Amino acid sequence: QVQVVESGGGLVQAGGSLRLSCLASGSILRIGSMDWYRQAPGKQRELVATISRGGTTTYVDSVKGRFAISRDNAKNTVYLQMNSLKPEDTAVYYCNCEVVTTTPVRSLEVWGQGTLVTVSS
Repeated sequence: QVQVVESGGGLVQAGGSLRLSCLASGSILRIGSMDWYRQAPGKQRELVATISRGGTTTYVDSVKGRFAISRDNAKNTVYLQMNSLKPEDTAVYYCNCEVVTTTPVRSLEVWGQGTLVTVSS
Protein backbone atom coordinates (compact mmCIF):
# COMPACT_ATOMS: atom_id res chain seq x y z
CA GLN A 1 0.00 0.00 0.00
CA VAL A 2 1.19 3.48 -0.89
CA GLN A 3 -0.30 6.75 0.27
CA VAL A 4 0.33 10.28 -0.94
CA VAL A 5 -0.70 13.17 1.28
CA GLU A 6 -0.54 16.86 0.40
CA SER A 7 -0.40 19.73 2.87
CA GLY A 8 0.21 23.45 2.97
CA GLY A 9 -2.81 24.83 1.19
CA GLY A 10 -4.80 27.75 2.50
CA LEU A 11 -6.03 31.27 1.91
CA VAL A 12 -3.56 33.93 0.82
CA GLN A 13 -3.78 37.40 -0.65
CA ALA A 14 -2.68 38.10 -4.19
CA GLY A 15 1.08 38.58 -4.30
CA GLY A 16 1.61 36.27 -1.37
CA SER A 17 3.35 32.91 -1.10
CA LEU A 18 2.56 29.36 -0.07
CA ARG A 19 4.59 26.19 0.09
CA LEU A 20 2.90 22.91 -0.62
CA SER A 21 4.31 19.59 0.53
CA CYS A 22 3.54 16.07 -0.59
CA LEU A 23 4.68 13.00 1.32
CA ALA A 24 4.58 9.51 -0.11
CA SER A 25 4.62 6.62 2.32
CA GLY A 26 4.17 2.86 2.39
CA SER A 27 5.79 -0.01 0.55
CA ILE A 28 8.00 2.13 -1.64
CA LEU A 29 11.06 0.84 -3.44
CA ARG A 30 11.65 3.93 -5.55
CA ILE A 31 9.81 7.03 -6.75
CA GLY A 32 10.26 8.32 -10.27
CA SER A 33 8.55 11.46 -11.43
CA MET A 34 6.73 13.56 -8.84
CA ASP A 35 4.21 16.03 -10.22
CA TRP A 36 1.85 18.76 -9.13
CA TYR A 37 -1.51 19.20 -10.83
CA ARG A 38 -4.30 21.63 -10.11
CA GLN A 39 -7.99 21.82 -10.83
CA ALA A 40 -9.87 25.09 -10.65
CA PRO A 41 -13.66 25.18 -10.28
CA GLY A 42 -15.33 24.28 -13.55
CA LYS A 43 -12.03 23.54 -15.28
CA GLN A 44 -10.07 20.46 -16.22
CA ARG A 45 -7.16 19.28 -14.16
CA GLU A 46 -3.88 20.64 -15.50
CA LEU A 47 -0.27 19.71 -15.00
CA VAL A 48 1.54 22.51 -13.15
CA ALA A 49 5.05 21.20 -12.55
CA THR A 50 7.07 18.02 -12.73
CA ILE A 51 10.36 16.87 -11.30
CA SER A 52 12.27 13.75 -12.22
CA ARG A 53 14.15 11.65 -9.73
CA GLY A 54 17.33 13.32 -10.95
CA GLY A 55 15.91 16.80 -10.47
CA THR A 56 14.91 17.83 -13.97
CA THR A 57 11.94 20.18 -13.77
CA THR A 58 9.22 21.40 -16.12
CA TYR A 59 6.51 24.00 -15.62
CA VAL A 60 3.34 25.12 -17.31
CA ASP A 61 3.90 28.54 -18.85
CA SER A 62 1.48 30.31 -16.52
CA VAL A 63 3.61 29.59 -13.43
CA LYS A 64 7.13 29.91 -14.85
CA GLY A 65 9.19 32.31 -12.79
CA ARG A 66 6.73 32.19 -9.89
CA PHE A 67 6.59 28.53 -8.81
CA ALA A 68 9.45 26.21 -7.95
CA ILE A 69 9.23 22.46 -7.56
CA SER A 70 11.78 20.52 -5.55
CA ARG A 71 12.08 17.11 -3.91
CA ASP A 72 13.85 15.26 -1.15
CA ASN A 73 14.35 11.67 -2.27
CA ALA A 74 15.42 10.54 1.20
CA LYS A 75 12.11 11.75 2.60
CA ASN A 76 9.92 10.74 -0.38
CA THR A 77 8.67 14.31 -0.41
CA VAL A 78 8.03 16.85 -3.12
CA TYR A 79 7.46 20.55 -2.58
CA LEU A 80 5.89 23.35 -4.55
CA GLN A 81 6.98 26.86 -3.59
CA MET A 82 4.43 29.30 -4.96
CA ASN A 83 5.30 33.00 -5.05
CA SER A 84 3.55 36.05 -6.48
CA LEU A 85 0.27 34.20 -6.30
CA LYS A 86 -2.63 35.39 -8.43
CA PRO A 87 -6.38 34.83 -8.05
CA GLU A 88 -6.25 32.58 -11.11
CA ASP A 89 -3.96 30.22 -9.17
CA THR A 90 -6.95 29.33 -6.99
CA ALA A 91 -7.50 25.59 -7.30
CA VAL A 92 -7.22 22.26 -5.59
CA TYR A 93 -3.62 21.14 -5.96
CA TYR A 94 -2.90 17.45 -6.35
CA CYS A 95 0.30 15.50 -6.07
CA ASN A 96 0.99 12.55 -8.36
CA CYS A 97 3.88 10.13 -7.91
CA GLU A 98 5.25 7.35 -10.07
CA VAL A 99 5.98 4.70 -7.47
CA VAL A 100 7.73 1.38 -7.70
CA THR A 101 6.46 -0.72 -4.82
CA THR A 102 8.27 -3.46 -2.95
CA THR A 103 6.48 -6.80 -2.61
CA PRO A 104 5.10 -7.25 -5.19
CA VAL A 105 7.44 -5.18 -7.30
CA ARG A 106 5.31 -3.11 -9.62
CA SER A 107 5.01 0.41 -10.96
CA LEU A 108 1.94 2.54 -10.37
CA GLU A 109 0.75 6.13 -10.24
CA VAL A 110 -0.55 7.34 -6.91
CA TRP A 111 -2.64 10.47 -6.36
CA GLY A 112 -3.13 12.47 -3.22
CA GLN A 113 -6.47 13.79 -2.03
CA GLY A 114 -5.61 17.39 -2.88
CA THR A 115 -5.12 20.58 -0.94
CA LEU A 116 -7.07 23.76 -1.59
CA VAL A 117 -5.28 26.99 -2.44
CA THR A 118 -7.38 30.14 -2.48
CA VAL A 119 -5.89 33.44 -3.61
CA SER A 120 -7.94 36.52 -2.83
CA SER A 121 -7.70 39.70 -4.87
